Amino acid sequence: MAQFVVGERDFMLDGRPLRLLSGALHYFRVHEAQWGHRLAMLRALGLNCVETYVPWNLHEPRPGMFRDPEALGRFLDAAQAAGLWAIVRPGPYICAEWENGGLPEWLTGPLGRRVRTRDAAYLRAVDAWFARLLPQVVARQCTEASGPGGPGGGPVIMVQVENEYGSYGSDAEYLAHIAESLRGHGVRVPLFTSDGPEDHMLTGGSVPGVLATANFGSGAREAFATLRRHQPDGPLMCMEFWCGWFAHWGRRDVPRPPEDAAAALREILECGASVNLYMAHGGTSFGGWAGANRAGELHDGELEPTVTSYDYEAPIDERGRPTEKFWRFREVLAEFADGPLPELPEPVRALAAPVPAVVAEWAPAEDVLEILGGPEVTSGVPATFEELGVDRGVVRYRVEVPGPRGRYPLRVRGLRDRAAVSVDGVRGPAAADEDALVAEVAGPASVELWVESLGRVNYGPRLAESKGITGGLLHERQYLHGVRARGLRLDALEDAGARAGIPYRSVPAAGGPAAAGFYRGTLTLTCRPGDADLALPGWTRGFAWINGFNLGRYWDVGPQRALFVPGPVLREGENELLLWELESAPPLTGEGAASPGLYPCAG
Repeated sequence: MAQFVVGERDFMLDGRPLRLLSGALHYFRVHEAQWGHRLAMLRALGLNCVETYVPWNLHEPRPGMFRDPEALGRFLDAAQAAGLWAIVRPGPYICAEWENGGLPEWLTGPLGRRVRTRDAAYLRAVDAWFARLLPQVVARQCTEASGPGGPGGGPVIMVQVENEYGSYGSDAEYLAHIAESLRGHGVRVPLFTSDGPEDHMLTGGSVPGVLATANFGSGAREAFATLRRHQPDGPLMCMEFWCGWFAHWGRRDVPRPPEDAAAALREILECGASVNLYMAHGGTSFGGWAGANRAGELHDGELEPTVTSYDYEAPIDERGRPTEKFWRFREVLAEFADGPLPELPEPVRALAAPVPAVVAEWAPAEDVLEILGGPEVTSGVPATFEELGVDRGVVRYRVEVPGPRGRYPLRVRGLRDRAAVSVDGVRGPAAADEDALVAEVAGPASVELWVESLGRVNYGPRLAESKGITGGLLHERQYLHGVRARGLRLDALEDAGARAGIPYRSVPAAGGPAAAGFYRGTLTLTCRPGDADLALPGWTRGFAWINGFNLGRYWDVGPQRALFVPGPVLREGENELLLWELESAPPLTGEGAASPGLYPCAG
């Protein structure tokens, strides 16, 4: 039985000091068939530990309905096989640039700002989730099973209490409950919190008797000095060393130079501290699970949706390859390792040659909604996504403008996030403001809005805000009532039988429909499958599936220009491609036709 404890100045493993050289790798952002390769890359980088979050909403998309709930346990077993310790951050809130910060919409919808507090209904839901999740962690603690420490030691050595709570709230009773719940469900390894190295964050996010750690990207000496004012004893650890950053749609940021990040890493280690690289390998937010932020210093401004790629400028890139940052970090980490670093594993197979797609069928979104959508709800005010049970996807709203009446402005109050608008069947420009002018409309008229969530906020004071039309529809100053709403969830398209029921029709020969809707095509591989990029020239915005695997959102505003396709998703022969285009598709036949295709991964 291995004994891992928090000492006065160091982490102690069986009575000996242990410096944790950890790297963040989210099992849910990497195809399971590639976990082993990515974990081996962490070892080759010079790390002895892996850290992961757990997204509650991924595993319990509806109350009591679980999706692959044992995935965390399998990942921890893979970490054990790779010779790595493991740090688990089960939330319930995780941030992670993940939809809703990992909290299920079915919980945040009715509770709103009551989440992440001592609210009894919220705590009951958290305790029930922990009862389902934590046995996987408990069975794999370093005190419970075989692992990197030899017989009698599993991989899990620490578990986090909540996540960066001091950036959000100050409910000490809530934090104490989370810590007690973890202990009550059998967690015996050390607990910790992690917050920014600022006084208000450390006071708001710390728990008495629980190790506090700090999150930052530079200035280690100053950060640890602040941490020491709050916690005079215990090992120092940067639980999130931000060695890169994530990207938002429509924005291009300057990447962090590898030499600058390596110097900041060295400073952390020269302070005698442990470290967790955030991210060591970012991976991909498959399935449309990327979250969003609010702009501004107070995170309360315009919505900034996060791209599908979670490359994060990490030392191991989205496709599992070493970057220049990898080699700079490896040089630094080698100086603090116990012995020679392992060699890199064999690279993952890449697609050998381009594979064009043949897209010959399409179906209007209305037809798919009729088959796969939820029930239509009519109410005095527009139903939100949460009231319709839609986590990721779209909601179609319909309303009648009575008449006769003159031409007045039609506005949408509380629009989140983007609406395709039609008046009497005529499509107009998309609306994207929270208080959006849709059109000048005379009554009587029929108005239809297809509203898309671009990702729920994952950080800041606007966490748990609803999606869809959250205010109302105003014609001049008069609210329009009797709004009909019907939702279509992304996961309705994950079942092969459901997809087979979509009533496709042939793409017209003269240029194609160039309209929103569902498009189906084939990708025929005559070579062995391997990692690839899916390019979508001329397509505007939507989601892509290959063989039922949701690759995530595409959008022509960039900066992301292709979607990563893990090799295990593909097969020799025919592969099904499904594109849900939300705005406008390019011509698929005739002059100027554009076609998607797979390409070898870009460098």
